[in-house]
Amino acid sequence: MSASTLAPPTRQVRRARAAVAALFLTNGAVFFNVVPRYPQIKADLGLSNAVLGTALAGYSIGALLAGLLAGAAIRRFRSARLAAFGIVVTTVATLAVPAAPNWFALGAVLFVVGALDSVVDVAQNAHGLRVQRRYRRSILNSLHGVWSIGAVLGGLMGSAAAGLDVPLTVHLGISAVTFSLVALLAYRFLLPGPEDAERATEAADLAAADGHPGVPPAHHRPVRRRLFAGPAVRMLAALSALAACGALVEDAGASWGAIYLRDDLHTGAAVAGLAVVVFQGAMTVGRLAGDRVVDHFGQRAVAQAGAALAAVGMGAALAVPTVGTTLGGFAFAGLGFATLVPAAMHTADELPGLPPGTGLTIVSWLLRAGFLLSPPLVGFVADLTSLRVGLLTVVGASVVALVLARVLGRKTA
Repeated sequence: MSASTLAPPTRQVRRARAAVAALFLTNGAVFFNVVPRYPQIKADLGLSNAVLGTALAGYSIGALLAGLLAGAAIRRFRSARLAAFGIVVTTVATLAVPAAPNWFALGAVLFVVGALDSVVDVAQNAHGLRVQRRYRRSILNSLHGVWSIGAVLGGLMGSAAAGLDVPLTVHLGISAVTFSLVALLAYRFLLPGPEDAERATEAADLAAADGHPGVPPAHHRPVRRRLFAGPAVRMLAALSALAACGALVEDAGASWGAIYLRDDLHTGAAVAGLAVVVFQGAMTVGRLAGDRVVDHFGQRAVAQAGAALAAVGMGAALAVPTVGTTLGGFAFAGLGFATLVPAAMHTADELPGLPPGTGLTIVSWLLRAGFLLSPPLVGFVADLTSLRVGLLTVVGASVVALVLARVLGRKTA
């Protein structure tokens, strides 16, 4: 019996998939309600690009400092509880953004939001991988696609609120109540039991499929290696750098797209907010189609083609700076990087010789370096030259990703 002939997912597992997808949705929507309001926050506080970039880096610093605690927190509280209730706490933290009187306070608030988000991010991915093991096929790209849908939803809400001049406090209050209720409802349907329950079930099913119940097939047995031996370290480093490139591109689209359209191309607030919407919209399409595409062509080929697409598309948009070409460039970048971070996470989680969840936690933590680097780097370059030049970091990250994608497998099987 092959894995393809195993019993279909039970009703409980299907509900768990819907529930964890709801968590990905809320996680994407909560923070992206804030992003389209950056131009207003920048103007209200009288900040330069570099100072705003420094304040935005508070989010990534908080994520870096808290990210390594995710593994221990998951073992203590379990991924379901941590992801669902963590989202509720995150929505409450965003309510402090409108109250920030200066850039330092804004950075401190974003520090807290980033710290919470990093733990929630690892927890929801860990639970998504639990559900994926029950399905016996890839679903992680689609979960990240739902996250992108949430980001688009949040971006649209933020753009609409900005265009209608809705007070930031009222806008974020509506967001907090709405998405907290979704997260609490989803919690009821997440998988129960210990975090490693599905790994044991998977091993037993694979053993049965191989004709030796109770004994995992040789090609699926865990490889005993000294923790953090040379090959594992090199793979984790390459995967982390690859994911960091994806993070840098995502952050450039999120943090600077609206400001570039508003300040450099002189659009209105509602149009400026569309930069993050088209970026996340294209990424959503790529991720929802990503599981089938990756299964057919392999992680490596898809990642390399996507990085090339992002480099060419964003490079062309910056060479010919109009509203249409800029939105198109962000769309190509979102589509090109759609499967990159999920591929790096999946590959890291499957590395032999590491305790369960170790590779995922480390790569999830180190990819935050991309989010930490991007805001001050782009802001510094923008103040020295222009934001148009600063956004060339997207092209540079795409080229690096094109080279590093060789560490991904040719096939996912």
